[in-house]
Amino acid sequence: MGCGLSKAHFHTEVLVCHGNARLTVHGRRLIVQRHQAGWPQAHIAAAMGVSRKCVRTWIDRYAAEGEAGLATRSSRPHSTPTKTSDEVEQKVLAGRREHRDGPDVLGPKVGVPARTVSRILRRHQVPYLRECDPMTGDVIRSSKHTAQRYERERPGELVHVDVKKIGKIPDGGGWKAHGRQMGSTAVKKRAKIGYDYIHSMVDDHSRLAYSEALPDEQGPTCAAFILRAATYFAQHGIDTIERVITDNHWSYRKSNDVRQALVTIGARHKFIRPHCPWQNGKVERYNRTLATEWAYRQVFTTNADRLAALAPWLELYNTERRHSALGGLPPISRLSPT
Repeated sequence: MGCGLSKAHFHTEVLVCHGNARLTVHGRRLIVQRHQAGWPQAHIAAAMGVSRKCVRTWIDRYAAEGEAGLATRSSRPHSTPTKTSDEVEQKVLAGRREHRDGPDVLGPKVGVPARTVSRILRRHQVPYLRECDPMTGDVIRSSKHTAQRYERERPGELVHVDVKKIGKIPDGGGWKAHGRQMGSTAVKKRAKIGYDYIHSMVDDHSRLAYSEALPDEQGPTCAAFILRAATYFAQHGIDTIERVITDNHWSYRKSNDVRQALVTIGARHKFIRPHCPWQNGKVERYNRTLATEWAYRQVFTTNADRLAALAPWLELYNTERRHSALGGLPPISRLSPT
């Protein structure tokens, strides 16, 4: 029985077991009563289904403290000398608020092991990044994701391609530089600032990424980007691209230029199912990282400044930035030296 009583000695009383206790208070009292009745400790242990040491513990505790000694106590240690200090915990929490990074990235920044960072965040009920808006950090509804996570076995077996549209920055800076009132007047709202189209390719196995800011997402532009991205991948050890997966945008679905570009690099074109963006999840997740760590991480006063920062950030992403899916290593670690 879960409370340590044999069938022969289980009466009609309802015994509720404590989550951390092998015996209830009633069972401990029964040990003492049997000991006082002259039972050998070995016989008590056998009848109760517990060890002899357990029987001795409760007999000794009753002898020292009486009835109070049979009460359930917390299993929490009296002291935890290795517990992370409050100062370090506050440093981790402040770093999370400032950088909005996961444990693998935040840990080296604050000088705390990633596992410790994770425990601190969970202890303080800090929501997971996947539950938060990437721009504001506010908790939002989690997006749908595939039931089974997958990863291709070798570089180039599958690459993900997508386009992310971001608003250009007006000269002098946008709302991040001047506040939300930046777009409050009717004249400013009618101003045609335009967009940059960030084309990206991500390797499924290594997570090596390549991005360019281009003026549109039309077929010829997408095709030219795919060719340049394939050249970049070849320079980093991915000589062959077997499959390219994209969404069903007409630029990918209908363009002869894209079709010819895929023939040129020898890749087969795969499309996600309609309304299932998570099937292109590697590049979709990369787009979020791109936005939070490049496009909106710092205040840019001109659009040209932000575009100039893309290539250095991309180099950092591929060669230095810790990636949680790669065991805390950067994408370049999964590729052969070139």
